[in-house]
Amino acid sequence: MAGTASARRGGRAGPPSESARYWPHAAVPGVDLLRARYVTHRYARHAHETYTLALIEDGVEEFRHDGVLLRAPQGSVALLNPEVVHTGHAGVPEGWAYRVLYPAVSVVAGIAAEMGAPPGTPHFPQTIVADPRSARLIRAAHRAAEHGDQLAASSLLHAALAGLLRAHARPAPPDTRSLRDGGGRAVRAARDLLHERMAAPPALAELAGAAGVGPFALLRAFRAETGMPPHAYLNLKLAGLTVPDRVLARERARRFAELVPVALLAALVAVETLTHGKTVAADPARLAGLAAALVALALRAPFLVVVVAAAATAAAIHALGLG
Repeated sequence: MAGTASARRGGRAGPPSESARYWPHAAVPGVDLLRARYVTHRYARHAHETYTLALIEDGVEEFRHDGVLLRAPQGSVALLNPEVVHTGHAGVPEGWAYRVLYPAVSVVAGIAAEMGAPPGTPHFPQTIVADPRSARLIRAAHRAAEHGDQLAASSLLHAALAGLLRAHARPAPPDTRSLRDGGGRAVRAARDLLHERMAAPPALAELAGAAGVGPFALLRAFRAETGMPPHAYLNLKLAGLTVPDRVLARERARRFAELVPVALLAALVAVETLTHGKTVAADPARLAGLAAALVALALRAPFLVVVVAAAATAAAIHALGLG
């Protein structure tokens, strides 16, 4: 349901039957758009901070959403809430073509407030809808963003979002369980479950239930504490597990892990010792201090003794006027 990284840069070369264009809305900040046709392209698991509002213009797209495989045929509209993990691939051999709006939460919430909606983040409870009017609204707003002037583009986008909200949105389910500790306890519970279920990750609703909070509260707390949503955290953990244990257990691997920090520190010391600004200069006092530190290290002296020996030697050389 998202543009690829290369499509996000403004265009993507692919197989002859595939194309994609991703661009920011010229008149409304906080809204991006995608128009694409895919046949063999597959989206890996990912999520967006924005809403994802897509019109399937041709073919069929299938995507896994919150643990369930969904099918979006031609003419249907997909309504994905922010931060929901999903995939994407063709549901028929000829692929699918679609237009997508990616409005920020603030944009959608602002329009909902104008319409007199209750406070809270708007929520689309149904992911795929067969609604010709919603399809026409998305198509009109998308085409105006491609070809229309800024007034038409912004007006039709506002009308499309208002129409989708009026027809399909509900207030976000309230988080009846509070985050008294700022979310730390809930995040720890969620992380524990993710660690236990790496091979078969839970859906967001299950993860939030285990953490004792609502889904939106967990997403906010998790991002605030870890800097990323749960799915990105899990992907990072899985990447760290791709090195087999038998490799890590080897003596060479262990020695490499031990020596890398030493090598980096040695390189830093060398640079500080032998450079001055952008030039290379051999400072006798610094060199003498470095030599004293090496001797202390060779004698297996404590770290504090190494530092004192290096500093004292350099100071002595300076005091004698030799450096």
